[in-house]
Amino acid sequence: MSTNELIRLTATQAVEALRRGDVSPLDLIDAAQARIAEVEPLVNALPTLCFDRARAHATELMRGAATTADPSAGWLAGLPITIKDMTDVAGVRTTYGSPIFKDHVPGVSHPLVTRLERQGGIVIAKSNTPEFAAGASTFNTVFGQTRNPWNTALTCGGSSGGAAVSVATGEAWLSHGNDMNGSLRRPATYCAVVGLRPSPGRVTRGAVDDLFSPLMVEGPIARNVPDLALFLDAMAGRCLYDPLTHDAPRRSYVDAVASAEQAPPRRVAYCPDFGGKVPVDKETRDLCARAVRAFEALGCEIDEVSPDIGELAEAALILRSQAFVVDRELLIDAHADQIKADIIWNTEIGLKTTPSRIAWAQRQRAAFFRQMMSLFERYDLFVTPGASTPAFDVNLRHPATIAGTKLDNYLAGSMLNGAITLTGCPALSIPCGFDRFGRPLGLQLVSPPHREDRLLQAAALFERIARVSDGVPIDPRSGDVPPNE
Repeated sequence: MSTNELIRLTATQAVEALRRGDVSPLDLIDAAQARIAEVEPLVNALPTLCFDRARAHATELMRGAATTADPSAGWLAGLPITIKDMTDVAGVRTTYGSPIFKDHVPGVSHPLVTRLERQGGIVIAKSNTPEFAAGASTFNTVFGQTRNPWNTALTCGGSSGGAAVSVATGEAWLSHGNDMNGSLRRPATYCAVVGLRPSPGRVTRGAVDDLFSPLMVEGPIARNVPDLALFLDAMAGRCLYDPLTHDAPRRSYVDAVASAEQAPPRRVAYCPDFGGKVPVDKETRDLCARAVRAFEALGCEIDEVSPDIGELAEAALILRSQAFVVDRELLIDAHADQIKADIIWNTEIGLKTTPSRIAWAQRQRAAFFRQMMSLFERYDLFVTPGASTPAFDVNLRHPATIAGTKLDNYLAGSMLNGAITLTGCPALSIPCGFDRFGRPLGLQLVSPPHREDRLLQAAALFERIARVSDGVPIDPRSGDVPPNE
């Protein structure tokens, strides 16, 4: 196959070709390297490459004839993947998007990277991230901006922006990311790929200090739902270094997706903007409301619902800020002059918050969780727009306004995602169309906790009807910044 043919294979097709021996891991590494050289100057998604390490790993894998031998769920058979620059890969520069760590080369890989490499994944690059993964747009002072391939004047979102772009452009077949407030879901929405925030405990977080908090999770980004299921199978399972993890399900996610037609959702709850409490761009709201009707072709009943989020946005900020205290307090004490203002602001909120106020935030969270579980007694799936607004100017930290509402901080535009984070439910972003300026839009699909199988099945059925995912990978395109209306 030519380079162009190889990069256009889905991850599932590429793994099948590896198993059959039609291609080798080295063939795919060569194809990825050529594609990266072609598009990186336009998007800046993968600033750190490690092809020598990848080829050494591929040669070892091929020497053991393991590319076809392993029948386990999630076996990647020598498929090249990318890892977010928040996550250590042994011997590969890992900066966390921070000038403090601009020359950092870890000696030991993160437990998730170790798992993925044992599953036959071959790391070829580190994907760009905002500093310490805090930001609605992917940029940092070490590597600069990552641009949206659908319009390079626009952001790819944050914080797993480089991951989403690498998959959308064909630089990689699968990419790893992580998510606290939408960091997997919003970049996937902005780049017309699929991103999954799993339930806490589904995928190891390994070496983080905030090990007992369920806010931050690791997860997959892919071009389509079957590929997403494949990568989740490779990631899922119990890990000694993460006390929240549990065993992978007996039935693989790939198998669940393959049988999706046998288990369509019967009732879908659609929530456009939480009763007006969350600002959503008008065209986004209108297009997503039409797109969700695709489920009617499956015989689904769709109802519009508006769970009461009350003061959940304030509660989310308080709880997130406590995580920042755990993760960043000591670093700020030592290097405040090298850390961006957003991180200091978020951490200082946590330091100033009283125990009583933290308790209030936890009660708000619990009340919202109970509302959502009550909904899931009546509905199989909960759906919102994937993001409140389409991709914005790449030079902005966040949009100034959404639907006429002024945003006071970079988190204010992500409550569609942040509210779901607080429930512990798995959530998936899937492309559903384009606005009049050609910017991708998506839906956020949500299922009850630990039911990633049900979520992936619903997403696969929607994807077959909507067919938006057929449009990637793409060649990066230049354009203008649309007006903020």
